[in-house]
Amino acid sequence: MALINRIAGYADEMTGWRRHLHEHPELGFDCFETAEFVVERLKEFGLTDIHTGIAKTGIVAIVEGQGDGPTIGLRADMDALPIKEATGLPYASKIDGKMHACGHDGHTTMLLGAAKYLAETRNFRGRVALIFQPAEEDGGGGNVMCQEGIMDRFDISQVFGIHNVPDMELGQVETTPGPIMAAVDGFDINIKGVGGHGAYPHETRDPVIAAVSIAQALQTIVSRNHFSLNDLVVSVTMIHAGSAENVIPDTAYLGGTVRTFDKSVQDMVETRMQEIVAGQAAAFGVEAELNYVRNYPATVNHPDETQFAVETAKEIVGEARVNDKAGREMGAEDFSYMLEQRPGSYLFFGAGDGAGLHHPEYNYNDDLSPIGASFFARLVERAQPL
Repeated sequence: MALINRIAGYADEMTGWRRHLHEHPELGFDCFETAEFVVERLKEFGLTDIHTGIAKTGIVAIVEGQGDGPTIGLRADMDALPIKEATGLPYASKIDGKMHACGHDGHTTMLLGAAKYLAETRNFRGRVALIFQPAEEDGGGGNVMCQEGIMDRFDISQVFGIHNVPDMELGQVETTPGPIMAAVDGFDINIKGVGGHGAYPHETRDPVIAAVSIAQALQTIVSRNHFSLNDLVVSVTMIHAGSAENVIPDTAYLGGTVRTFDKSVQDMVETRMQEIVAGQAAAFGVEAELNYVRNYPATVNHPDETQFAVETAKEIVGEARVNDKAGREMGAEDFSYMLEQRPGSYLFFGAGDGAGLHHPEYNYNDDLSPIGASFFARLVERAQPL
């Protein structure tokens, strides 16, 4: 690998930052201590153009280069997950029930490492907008930051983000032009029947049977209503009903997720769900209400910016470690909102062996921080050279 030497020299310092953040996870938009820690580091680097309170706890800090030029945006997410950590590490979470189980502590560290280098060297034209975002996991902090106008306010011309991937070789980079991550929608279905004694089901209108039938029927959307080469996932992930063996309840609940890439497929799924829920409710003599919520849109990489990012990654990790034709995946990312407003790209960086994302034994690999920071910094220098 060809890491930037100065950034490689920050490795121990970055590990300290990351492990501090790991010990103090925060959820959603409530990243107050995390934001304070980030701002303290940025001020230590000599940065003064720091804007806080965007999307409640988000930050945009500007690094001025040498001479006129555009503004390139680099984004890191800051929030953790409501998971009880099970790593047993000396720097494990000190907040019970909260954990950095997705490596956002590492993403923040990478961007801080790049910020320190860029503030020291300023070997670029124009400006860099360092975007530290809350609420990626839940709440769409990226969308809120865009709604609050960061792209226009800071005149950002293009934007880039990265994510670590466990069980991918350390330093391996994967991305693809076009769609790379799916749109994510959520649904819940509330069923109201007539409960009664389990021994006399003929006197009830059983919402449990209706719920089971609806759950099965929803799977036919994938198998019978869409072209098999268009990626689609419909998953019922929750069924709640009843409280006793001998009681048929009055109500039942279903919930789940839908993943798509094509808006026409998304429209079809919502329409078919409405039809299935209404039809099944009529068949079983119950009332049923579907609430379908469209959440993060698909993450779609821009071809030119993706090719540029790929060439930069090859410079850092070597050509053999970069796959620019990786398959798209059904996970979702609210970086998608930023890519809807500006051209840019999203890339995956291998973190080596370890437990998977969102697992209570997950632990970010600190060896990845200098790699990611070097990529971010070199991206700026190549995009806006002196």
